[in-house]
Amino acid sequence: MTNRKPTQPPAVPLCYSSEQARTVLDSLSAHIAIVDEKGIILDTNRAWRRFAAKNGMSEGYDAIGDNYLAICETTRGDEREKAQAVAAGIRNVIGGQVDEFLFDYPCHGPDGPHWYYMRAIRMSGKGSVRVVVSHEEITALKLTEEALRKSEAQLTRQKVKQEEANIALKVLLKQREDDKSDLEQKVITNVKDLVLPYLEKLKRVNLQAKDKNLVEIIDAHLQDIISPMMQKLANASIILTPQEIQVASLVKDGKASKEIADILNISQTTVHFHRKNLRKKFGLSNSRTNLRSYLLSIA
Repeated sequence: MTNRKPTQPPAVPLCYSSEQARTVLDSLSAHIAIVDEKGIILDTNRAWRRFAAKNGMSEGYDAIGDNYLAICETTRGDEREKAQAVAAGIRNVIGGQVDEFLFDYPCHGPDGPHWYYMRAIRMSGKGSVRVVVSHEEITALKLTEEALRKSEAQLTRQKVKQEEANIALKVLLKQREDDKSDLEQKVITNVKDLVLPYLEKLKRVNLQAKDKNLVEIIDAHLQDIISPMMQKLANASIILTPQEIQVASLVKDGKASKEIADILNISQTTVHFHRKNLRKKFGLSNSRTNLRSYLLSIA
């Protein structure tokens, strides 16, 4: 047995009486006027009439018989340009140059700002030209758009302020780094010029073993403080002994092996041993690179 889809009865188009058509027209929220080929208003709906009464027109005023185009074209003042654009657009619809004309405009009142969306479209069918002109309030949409624009503008201002703050912060950080470098350089210079020369003299004096050890400890710690390459050596994961650090610092300062031996109170053989270890740890064993030049490059 074949399954057959039940037959649907043909759709019957609705036929409106004049009374029903009037009810539909008056039920719409848009302000609607129907104009002829000359722009004369033939009919308006309830929303149109209510709006007219709300804006100072007499009770029962329906605008029928008024020339919509003439009113627009004779408008003066700030609204003149908009009104003439509306008139030109409706004339284009009447003349068939365009199918519809769309326009949104402000119409502020005592109760606050208002915006409307106007649409003019030619009625279909044979016979005389008829154009339906509707005005729909879009105040809520416009207020939302305005709020979004203000929000975007505020975000843009905040972004600019943040960027300016970031630039100022970068300048301050750079100044801080420069001040830090200047301070480090001053400390190094003062220690080398005002402290180390006296330590070297102390090392040449016949001191007791205890006092000599104290001088060597002071010298070792001062070398640690003034060594400008300590941080880079740590970053490179190069582990140097305290005496290797002292030798490296003096080599960088241009001291010869004999001078280093006298300053550190060690033999030249020990200095050569440390220099060899330094070259090995820096990967210079099989290179002709000068140890002092290398130390200067990383300091």
